[in-house]
Amino acid sequence: MKKIKIATRRSPLAIWQAEYVKKELIRNHSDIEIQIVRIQTEGDRFLDAPLFDIGGKGLFIKELEEALLSKNADIAVHSMKDVIVELPKGLEISVIMKREDSRDVLISNQYNSIAEIPDNSTVGTSSLRRQSQLKQVNSNILFEDLRGNVETRIGKLDDGKYDAIILAAAGIIRLGLAERITEFISFSHVLPAVGQGAIGIECRTNDETTQQLIAPLNDKDTSLCVLTERAFSRRLNGGCQLPIASHAVIENNQIKVDGLVARLDGSKVIRLQKIGELEDADKIGSSLAEALLDNGADAILKDYLK
Repeated sequence: MKKIKIATRRSPLAIWQAEYVKKELIRNHSDIEIQIVRIQTEGDRFLDAPLFDIGGKGLFIKELEEALLSKNADIAVHSMKDVIVELPKGLEISVIMKREDSRDVLISNQYNSIAEIPDNSTVGTSSLRRQSQLKQVNSNILFEDLRGNVETRIGKLDDGKYDAIILAAAGIIRLGLAERITEFISFSHVLPAVGQGAIGIECRTNDETTQQLIAPLNDKDTSLCVLTERAFSRRLNGGCQLPIASHAVIENNQIKVDGLVARLDGSKVIRLQKIGELEDADKIGSSLAEALLDNGADAILKDYLK
């Protein structure tokens, strides 16, 4: 009997993702025993502070990676948008599963669309990426930080603390809450975070047995797209502390990737697109970042880093 320990955060969405990986592993291997190891991460312990104040989304995976390195777990399951571009030595993302809807969504009990939200309305989001792009739609929206599990965030909306909130579609759909979605926000209005909507499986680089077990769960197209987006982010030294976004798709046997860098107040958004051959996907992501830097993104990023 093959045995695998899955490390996961304790949030309902993280548990859903771990259970989904467990189900898929059992579907592909009849002789496998799986244990889910629930770990509280540093990011989950500081839910009252903005992410960019406490160190970014890497805080959601640090303890999971420590469990892998200490061999207290064999794999860790992540939302790829939470995975920093430079992984600890000895670890790798071996599998990226088929992507769910990668758009952001509006949830509101008052307004039917982003376009309807009036001036001075309070919108909840902890994402600088979302704020900077939505400021282009309405520069007078008032943004307030929103942290916590998906259900907690929706509860705060229902309690009247916000006029609307912005979340990732994938998490809402996976938790069976799609009926709460007011509007799927188009990519033309808000480009998603790098890796948004995709589940990644991390393991030790030298654990060939585990890599072989999880290999059937990899989705080639999603993996190629997310790796392209991560190449874009890597060149920009990106993370949730910076308002950058990227999204890649495969069309007509080519890869098309959009990327942007924006000022937080929405006064300047630099957005470009690259299309190229699939075998050049990694280069396309980094070259798109270079093009943005050449078109003014460098100055924007330097201002943030100050």
